[in-house]
Amino acid sequence: MVNLKAKPFHLTDEAIKWVEDMIAEMTIEEKIGQLFVNMGASRDEEYLKGVLNDYHIGAVRYNPATAEQVYDQNKILQENSKIPLLIAANTESGGNGACIDGTYVASQVKIGATNDPKYAYEMGRISGEEAAAIGCNWSFAPVVDIDMNWRNPVISTRCYSNKAEQVLEYSLEYMRGIMESGIAPAAKHFPGDGVDERDHHLSFAPNTLTVEEWDNTFGKVYGGLIEAGLPSIMSGHIALPEYVRHFKPDATVEELAMPSSLNGIVLQNLLRDKLNFNGVIVTDASHMVAMTSAMKRSEMLPAAIAAGCDLFLFFNDPEEDFHWMMDGYKKGIITNERLEEALTRILGLKASLGLHTKAKTEILPPKEEAMAKIGTEPNKAIALEISDKAITLVKNKQELLPISPEKNKRVLLVEVKGPESAYGKIMAAMSGGKKKPIELMKELLEKAGFEVEIYESAIDKILKLPPQEMLGAVMNVYAQKRPIADLTNQYDLVINIADVPPSTDQRIQWNPSKGTPDIPFYVNEVPTIFISLQCPFHLADVPQVKTYINAYDNHEHTLSAIVDKLLGRSEFKGVSPVDAFCGFIDTLM
Repeated sequence: MVNLKAKPFHLTDEAIKWVEDMIAEMTIEEKIGQLFVNMGASRDEEYLKGVLNDYHIGAVRYNPATAEQVYDQNKILQENSKIPLLIAANTESGGNGACIDGTYVASQVKIGATNDPKYAYEMGRISGEEAAAIGCNWSFAPVVDIDMNWRNPVISTRCYSNKAEQVLEYSLEYMRGIMESGIAPAAKHFPGDGVDERDHHLSFAPNTLTVEEWDNTFGKVYGGLIEAGLPSIMSGHIALPEYVRHFKPDATVEELAMPSSLNGIVLQNLLRDKLNFNGVIVTDASHMVAMTSAMKRSEMLPAAIAAGCDLFLFFNDPEEDFHWMMDGYKKGIITNERLEEALTRILGLKASLGLHTKAKTEILPPKEEAMAKIGTEPNKAIALEISDKAITLVKNKQELLPISPEKNKRVLLVEVKGPESAYGKIMAAMSGGKKKPIELMKELLEKAGFEVEIYESAIDKILKLPPQEMLGAVMNVYAQKRPIADLTNQYDLVINIADVPPSTDQRIQWNPSKGTPDIPFYVNEVPTIFISLQCPFHLADVPQVKTYINAYDNHEHTLSAIVDKLLGRSEFKGVSPVDAFCGFIDTLM
């Protein structure tokens, strides 16, 4: 039985009556529809109305668009839905998660590097202000994972820290900020990412902590958030085998390895009973391999609800998925009791946001008022402030800083790359001729009086040759010997810039060459600085560098702040919230 008077709902008798009356009035089709969070495939009015009428969805998460486009879409949705909708945004890093012209504040690890929880509050406040303006009322944030494994490809920049206490403190501040605008946060990814080195989008990736270890880390984080009134949690497709074994000593391998989004032992015995969570549970996205490969999709949909999830994210094919969820109910996989419980929590969350008290035409604020809250200068100023506070001088074992045109006049910039992916090519094509970070760095240094050259790799040069000349050129790269004087006589400083986005392939990739500036072999020959713009763990691949900087993102204001710090105009103030040395002895050299 769901207690709607208790946290996180705190409903009045009148609001509880609304929840009960709405459930009593629903057809079985409407009840099943409420379980789904739809990922909108279009913002066309006919499509939006069709999804509402055909599938009776309970919630929405949409593709990125401008504030005006999202506002218009959400207005159509709320004014044409029989029951008010939960409309979710992914505001992990600011208002830009609600609309593409919203304010990017920072990655969560960058917030952690400021060593000041007020910036977590500011990110929540800005996220809430801008998302609520365009009709969002739910956020799939904050990420409350803990970076226990630097090789983890999912959360390297999406978590606040590798310390449970800091993750909890900053998550509470984010929650406080975003809830001021009437948005319900959904902490993710229960029971906790950051332990395995695999990506649950692409593979199984369990949390293998012992019961005691989990209680002292993720348990501390989730327990603190629940105590503070966290309204919703996103269940990751992450198994928690040792806790399953704790509750069921004779559990099979299949039960131990089952992702939590499909595992009633984890959701019910641990999250509901032990942690006393009374709020809404939503699955992580259902296209992720750790979920889709656990069982047939026709079984997976009702199994997620039966296990304890209240909302299912997202439709694959709406007709097919709706049928399978309905079929699961008819077969008794989803019992009447479990369905009523899920619906009570879903509508209880909507009522806690006050959606039941507003006319459909009044759920969104006036459009002109809404647009005025997007991407404001005061909000953008917070992002600049965070850059100044967060950029971290992780390692400096040479007498080099600050640099100056007088002692380091001739600068060579070297772009350090990661594996090239199709996604990376698409993002580059979408940039529309926007300058690369290394080009912006060149301009900033030249403005400060340096002579700057951007290195063109031997591989890039070879790719410009006719095919018949490429093999010989490659052989020359391997065979060539170059005097060290080619570097020492031409340059006073080499700056390596790695703009490698966090992903499954976040590691640096070296070109098949030797004796060239691609790989910083020359750290004892020419003063060398290595700057990682995104991934905070590149020192593992360049342990030899004497000066290493983590910037946490590649935004233009971040590059400006880096240059200010290199020149001594501003101090390095960031405190690494993760182990940037990656646990290796050689990175300390």
